[in-house]
Amino acid sequence: MAYTTINKSTDYFNTKLYTGNSSTLNVTGVGHQPDFVWIKDRSSSGDDFAMYDAVRGVNKRIRSNQNDAENTETAALTSFDSDGFTVGTAGSSNGNGDSFVAWNWKANGQGSSNTDGSINTTYTSVNTTAGFSISQYTGTGATATIGHGLGVVPKMIIIKQTNTTRNWVVGHDSIGWTKYLYLDSTNAQGTGNLFNDTAPTNQVFSVVNDGGVNASGGTYIAYCFAEKTGYSKMGSFIGNGNADGTFAYLGFRPAFILVRASNLTTNWHLYDNKRDPINPADTILRANSSNVDATNSEFAYDFVSNGFKARSSGSEFNGSGNTFIYYAVGQSLVGSNNVPCTAR
Repeated sequence: MAYTTINKSTDYFNTKLYTGNSSTLNVTGVGHQPDFVWIKDRSSSGDDFAMYDAVRGVNKRIRSNQNDAENTETAALTSFDSDGFTVGTAGSSNGNGDSFVAWNWKANGQGSSNTDGSINTTYTSVNTTAGFSISQYTGTGATATIGHGLGVVPKMIIIKQTNTTRNWVVGHDSIGWTKYLYLDSTNAQGTGNLFNDTAPTNQVFSVVNDGGVNASGGTYIAYCFAEKTGYSKMGSFIGNGNADGTFAYLGFRPAFILVRASNLTTNWHLYDNKRDPINPADTILRANSSNVDATNSEFAYDFVSNGFKARSSGSEFNGSGNTFIYYAVGQSLVGSNNVPCTAR
């Protein structure tokens, strides 16, 4: 088994906690210049998730818990910096005294057009080492393919139409590409032809004439994630309904997990090793909700050296017979000798 040569995982992904000041704030210590920043106010009820990327440009906000169009927030994220980012006075990103979490991914700046598919992207920003890309494209209203630039097959794709109200579409390899989920919704997986019933290839992913993925003249952003052994993994597990829960093998200790039951009407749950530096990891945010941090033993997972283990019998977290899909990024370090070690 060949491991990805990533000597420092924070070069490509990191979770950063900070406290707002309602003024200009330079958030540092990320470990890289991020190209995708996902921010949540953890302490002020009602504040939405705020998502920014270098492809669409600073000030351009979309919200994972809302289906509305992109908007311009000049007082929110104002720059991507060499070791983090800068935020202005907007309460959703910098409310005075509020506690915030920001998840940060590195791609490759704004990028350039990718011409591998039948739709040429406006920009595609790619980090082939870490298996992450961001693509912006304009829909044609017909079955099409779109280049993601990863050079390997993505296992999860998140798409949002940015110029109008539209649900976020999520494709995940563990449910198959004849099905989809909505990131902004608790709906269980739907069966539909959004991805043309076709798994992505190492060059492109497929879409059909549907507003969620390819309306004529619509503008879209697609976040594509590929597995990198020792660093990231997308998979699934079956719950056992027991506090001595199911173990999900990753091959690394996780730093971040996005997880939900695909077959239930339920939430998307976000965990990380900064809000919960020791086990159990039982502080969650819900990507489809504006709720603040919630901590409860019924939400618990343990982050262990080679994966994570459910410590709850609750249906949303480990319900018996339910299928749980996840995306995980590691805090493991894997060197050029291909020998993995753990970061904590």
